[in-house]
Amino acid sequence: MFQSKARITAIGSYVPERTLTNTDLEKLVETDDEWIVQRTGIKERRMAREDEFTSDLAYQAVRNLMERYDKSVDDVDLIIVCTMTPDFKTPSVASTLQAKLGIKNTGAFDLNTACSGFTYGLYVANGMITSGLNKKVLVVGSETLSRITDYTDRATCILFGDGAGAVLLEYDEQQPSFISSHIGSEGEGGKSLYCSNLSNMMNGEEIVDNGKFVQNGRAVYKWAVTTVPKGMKTVLQNASMELKDVDWFVPHSANLRMIESICEKSDFPLEQTLYSLVNFGNTSAATIPLSLDQGVREGKVKNGDKILLYGFGGGLAHAGLFINWTVE
Repeated sequence: MFQSKARITAIGSYVPERTLTNTDLEKLVETDDEWIVQRTGIKERRMAREDEFTSDLAYQAVRNLMERYDKSVDDVDLIIVCTMTPDFKTPSVASTLQAKLGIKNTGAFDLNTACSGFTYGLYVANGMITSGLNKKVLVVGSETLSRITDYTDRATCILFGDGAGAVLLEYDEQQPSFISSHIGSEGEGGKSLYCSNLSNMMNGEEIVDNGKFVQNGRAVYKWAVTTVPKGMKTVLQNASMELKDVDWFVPHSANLRMIESICEKSDFPLEQTLYSLVNFGNTSAATIPLSLDQGVREGKVKNGDKILLYGFGGGLAHAGLFINWTVE
């Protein structure tokens, strides 16, 4: 494994103002607050305005990063936006964000691995900087999932929300953030979690073609609670470390019951696990940066902490990173 030369130097986040509570959902589908909390741990989620798009959320997250850490992004030479809900098919959200930020000399592209998007984005950004191809990279997880959620389907509409989180990575040989990683995909299970508006077939099987989220919750749950603990172990083995060396675990905030099961199977304490789903729901590629930033704002995450990030979801793709938190 090559020695990383990339350091995370700032973090920011943003969620829309509008709140969709469990009580609000009771008016849309046959459900109630107790049922939702018991099965998911989610109490509310945020929804973008009609005139607020994924690039707008991404922009606000980066602005938050800049203001809190007194950072300039004028010299950023690569922007990676991790999303499955772009403003347009083209141009990319990353290019739209580049224009909003007024950065003149930078590459920009979107990365779509759904709920594992942010960890995949960090994986790519670390490689780009460590290889010497880039010096300063923005990685943003931003989603407006409310636009692809079927609010007549109580199995999915209780889960999803909108939000964005961003980190800045810079070249630093002396104090790199990245220790080890592991990525994977099991595309055969793609039909268990998808959104389609182009085809009605996947791997030879007919699928629902309505442009909205479709999920086999039981299948995804079974896959995640089996795959993620194994992946966590691999990430740490690649670093020659053990679970006792982890200060904080930050998984994708899909469902609290899923996170509890992953922690139980991994023998990792839930009290050292950060998640953002209680107030923001499942925001796909944005859940991990939202969870991490929430931990920073609450004073939990401190410099020198060793953090295990693990994204998983649509694809079915997954990616884990073990990092050293050195954001000043």
